Amino acid sequence: MTRIALVTCSRLPDLDPEDTPLLAALAARGASAQAVVWDDATVRWSDFDLVVVRSAWDYAQRHEEFLAWAERVSSQTRLVNPLPVIVWNTDKHYLRELEAAGVRIVPTQWLEPERHLSSRALHTRFPAHGEMVIKPAVSAGSIDAGRYTAIDAQSRGLAIAHARRLLAENRTVMAQRYLASVDTVGERAHVFIDGEHSHSVRKEAMLDGPDVAVEGIYKEERISGIEAPEEEIRMAREVIATARRLLEARAGDGERADDLPFLYARVDVVSDDDGRPVLMELELVEPSLFPSYAEGALDRIADAFAARARRGRA
Repeated sequence: MTRIALVTCSRLPDLDPEDTPLLAALAARGASAQAVVWDDATVRWSDFDLVVVRSAWDYAQRHEEFLAWAERVSSQTRLVNPLPVIVWNTDKHYLRELEAAGVRIVPTQWLEPERHLSSRALHTRFPAHGEMVIKPAVSAGSIDAGRYTAIDAQSRGLAIAHARRLLAENRTVMAQRYLASVDTVGERAHVFIDGEHSHSVRKEAMLDGPDVAVEGIYKEERISGIEAPEEEIRMAREVIATARRLLEARAGDGERADDLPFLYARVDVVSDDDGRPVLMELELVEPSLFPSYAEGALDRIADAFAARARRGRA
């Protein structure tokens, strides 16, 4: 019997409720799966044939520690998605690389802490009209993200204060246009399992004002299942293919060729002012896969996890 670790965090020791049914589904496929907290020092990772990152949503506050953990685990057993993906995808600078490779993303200004930008310099880099979002480049669950009105002096001042706080913590700040379609059409999340589109969901707008303290490790999402437009599925495939090309170009000579296919991927898109889909995020490390929102999704995910575990054991 293969052994699979579904990696979570201490705030969710029994996994996120969306992932809990995976335990029984994997058992039905001859795999012994258990929830394992990533920073539990007593865990012997080499005992597992496959380690799958799931709800490790406190990584953003401990990014370097999480990367060191991933490096240790990947030296002992099969980690998915693998270490190069984790290193690349847990810092949203990957969006800048995707944009340079031709992917349409939400318009973004990158504010780096080493620039020591003044409040006036921040002001000149923020959008001149509409609304905007301020958030750090390393983040999860919309924590430390806020929504502001560009032409309102008080709101703009709060955005500057938010950005200055993040920069003072040595965190890169992303200043993004808030696209109005998020409030009307919503954000669409397209889930791919082993390279194939499995299902899609719609996420309602989450940000409705300035950054505020949040109890927990993520903001609650309002989700519904949808039939995905073919245009967006084509775009999602192109995003995933581009990411794979970028990662393959970065891979070292000793990297196994089969380390880079993504066991799972979630492509989150929104619509720009012309109604075209643009990339919000490409989630390759610990995304919610929302299996309860689509018939057969749990089976597809469990089949893929079990097959990858058997391959790891071989």
